Amino acid sequence: MATTKETLPKLMEIDGCLGCCIVDSNSGMMLGASGGGNLSLEVAAAGNTEVVRSKRKTMKALNLADHIEDMLITLGKQYHLIRPLSTNDALFIYLVLDKTRSNLAMARHQLTQIEKDLVI
Repeated sequence: MATTKETLPKLMEIDGCLGCCIVDSNSGMMLGASGGGNLSLEVAAAGNTEVVRSKRKTMKALNLADHIEDMLITLGKQYHLIRPLSTNDALFIYLVLDKTRSNLAMARHQLTQIEKDLVI
């Protein structure tokens, strides 16, 4: 089992990772962050909280009795992965990957494994 502080460096080790954070989707606040460079992870956390809320609202309107495993946003140069925690879906991991330096399938696999070990 790993804490937020122990998890963030593991996320940064994923090939092509530019930045990551763990976010409370009730408030939009980050519990922890690493990397990011020119990308404001605080702004991304708040904005992606709205993405998660919107998808959950849509799922409810469609009567989908299911859960979000992860969400992928593909940009020209980056992948943005959002993964709600299986142990607490009010929290999610947000991961930004450089498309040219990452393997999306491997990153999703690694993110799944890291998320399973996270305890908050």
